[in-house]
Amino acid sequence: MSVDFNNEQALRRIRLLTVAVGLGGAVVFLVRQGVRPAAGFLMGATLSAANFEGISMLAEAIGGTRKPGPAAAFLIGLRYLLIGCALYVIVRVLGFAPTVVLAGLLAAFGAAILEILYEFVFQRGHL
Repeated sequence: MSVDFNNEQALRRIRLLTVAVGLGGAVVFLVRQGVRPAAGFLMGATLSAANFEGISMLAEAIGGTRKPGPAAAFLIGLRYLLIGCALYVIVRVLGFAPTVVLAGLLAAFGAAILEILYEFVFQRGHL
């Protein structure tokens, strides 16, 4: 009993689920706490999606036919530096609550968990 796993489809679902989790969480924050927390959550979710894309590109570069050069390590570090700067601006300069931004940063993680559940239920046929 062999089940074929399609990595590209799983990544596509994770990307879509990240957007869904981000928008759904923003709607929940909008209804329960107002516009500002919803915007903070959405900013965190946007950073989460951008980070997931960066990690996906890194994994493709490492596992692909072309090996990354020395500049790749610099860009990886630069990505986290840019995310840190964006978080600083969002929390300190714009004044958004760190907890809602942090919750938004977990959007890609939530999407990955949902993808795992999807694979268990719909692809494998059993739990």
